[in-house]
Amino acid sequence: MIDDIKEEAGERMEKSLEALGHHFNKIRTGRAHPSLLDGLTVEYYGSKTPLNQMANISVQDARTLTVSAWDKSMIPDIEKAIMKSDLGLNPATAGEVIRIAMPMLTEETRKGFTRQARAEAEAARVSVRNARRDAMTMLKELVKDKEIGEDDEHRGHDEVQKLTDNYVAKVDKQLAAKEADLMEI
Repeated sequence: MIDDIKEEAGERMEKSLEALGHHFNKIRTGRAHPSLLDGLTVEYYGSKTPLNQMANISVQDARTLTVSAWDKSMIPDIEKAIMKSDLGLNPATAGEVIRIAMPMLTEETRKGFTRQARAEAEAARVSVRNARRDAMTMLKELVKDKEIGEDDEHRGHDEVQKLTDNYVAKVDKQLAAKEADLMEI
């Protein structure tokens, strides 16, 4: 029973860590990376379609992304969607390819993105701690229902706390890597 609770808490903590990685991918650094456009949707025959399902996104060089639409008639719509996004990117169409030059980040924007990364990391830590709280509550209920003893409860608390500390350390490690990436010139 204790192992089941610990396993469930571990799965929730792992999902929090994965979500943090997805959020970090959307925070722009000075380098071009296809995942920057992951959350972008384009109006395609009456429905919102993710850009990566209607075009090939690739890195041309360290500061340039290229977008090649499979349906060439969608190029103007894709260009508008990129401009309207909150990414601050200016696409340039050259025939059938859209090129997106990544602007240099100013010190102010780097600090803003760092604040955003810290906020995302704190949200992940809160999520990990919520998983810990729920696991601790389940352990207390097992003691209350006399399914386990107090010694088992204390051992379960210790194991869940170690798991929590491990995942919080992983969050901190991801944050440090993202901050270093953002502040790199």
